[in-house]
Amino acid sequence: MLEPLARIGRDPATGGYVRDAWSEADMELREWFAGEAARRGLDVREDRNGNLWAWWGDPTARPGVVTGSHLDSVRQGGAYDGPLGVVSAFAALDRLKNRGVTPGRPVGVVCFTDEEGARFGVPCMGSRLLTGAIKPDRALALTDDDGDTLADVMARAGRKPYAIGRDDETLATVGTFVELHVEQGRALVDQERPVGVASAIWPHGRWRFDFRGRADHAGTTRLADRDDPMLPFARMVLAARAGAARRGVVATVGKVHVSPGNANAIPGRVSAWLDARGADECDVRQLVAELAEGLDVKEESWTAVVDFDAALRDRLARVAGGDTPAPILPTGAGHDAGIMAAAGVPAGMLFVRNPTGVSHSPDEHAEQADCEAGVVALADVLEDLCR
Repeated sequence: MLEPLARIGRDPATGGYVRDAWSEADMELREWFAGEAARRGLDVREDRNGNLWAWWGDPTARPGVVTGSHLDSVRQGGAYDGPLGVVSAFAALDRLKNRGVTPGRPVGVVCFTDEEGARFGVPCMGSRLLTGAIKPDRALALTDDDGDTLADVMARAGRKPYAIGRDDETLATVGTFVELHVEQGRALVDQERPVGVASAIWPHGRWRFDFRGRADHAGTTRLADRDDPMLPFARMVLAARAGAARRGVVATVGKVHVSPGNANAIPGRVSAWLDARGADECDVRQLVAELAEGLDVKEESWTAVVDFDAALRDRLARVAGGDTPAPILPTGAGHDAGIMAAAGVPAGMLFVRNPTGVSHSPDEHAEQADCEAGVVALADVLEDLCR
C-alpha cells in the first residue's frame, strides 16, 4: 500500500521526499487518505486543526481505539517515517474485517498534520494544537522560509485558521491511541525481532541561535577589520558536539540560514537551529545553557520526557510479540503519540525493524516481511483493545 504514495512529493534527483504541511503534496496526500477511508466505508472527518480522522463506528457514543501516524516528511526524508503508520492502520483494519471481527469499541485511523515541523519549525503541530500544548496565537504567527505565516497558509488551503486550538470534543473520542512507526535506530536488529514497543520518548527541543556581524566585501576587507558571524557560529557547533559527548546526549545543527548569502561577501547574520536530546532532561538543559551563554537564543520547542502508560506498554508487548513478548525500548525521536500521552491520553507505540537504522533520509528502509509483521501485530493489538 505504500506504492501509491511513492510518487507524491518525491524529488527525482535524490529519491527523497518533500512533503511540507499544507503544500500541494500534502493536499494530495490528504485526498489519498480520504479515498482510502471512503473505500472502506469509514466516516472521514477533519478537525479544526487539520488532523484527519477515519472512523469505523461512532466515537461520540463511546471513545474509540485510534491508530495512525502522519504523512508529511522532513525535507529529503524517507518513504517510511509516518506513512508506514497510516498505511499499516488501514491494512490492520482490513485484516480485522477479514477475520470477521466486530469491534466492541469504535476504531479510528488518524493522520496528524505537520508532525515533522519542517515548514514552520515546531514539530507535532497538529497534535500540539489538538491537546493545547501550543497556543493558537503563537502557532498562527509562525513563518515558513518564504515569510508566510501558518495563518496565511491555512487560509489559502481553505481552512479557518482562527478556529484552531485545543479541541476537547475530538479528544473525547480517543480512548486509546497506538502509533505504529518505522524504528529510527537499530535496537530491533540487534535483538533479531521484527516488532518492538516503545517505553519512553527522550526529552528533546529545538533552539534558534542568531549570530550578528557586519556584511562586507570578501576580497577587500582585512581579516583584522572583519566582524564575521560565521566564526562564533562555527565555535558553537564544535562546542555542541564536545558538550554532548561529555554529557552523554546528542546535539545537531542541521539547519542554517546565512544572510545575505553571497559567496563573495562576509555574511551579516547567521541563524542556526540546534536540536538536542538525551535520556536526562537536566543534561540536555545544561548543554543548551552552556552554549547559549552570551548569545541570542530562542527556544522554539520543548518536549519533556514521556513515559508511556506502563500497563498499556506491557499489554502491547504481550499481544504484539506472539509467543515471546515484544522487546521494549526507548526512543530519541519525537512522535504524536508522545504529545497525546503527555496530555493524559492512554497511548503507546509499535516499532517496525529498520535494517540499517537510517531515518530522515532517502535511505530509510524496512523489509516487506517486517512491514507485514507490523500489520499483523497492530491488528492483534486493535482486536485486543477493542473487546
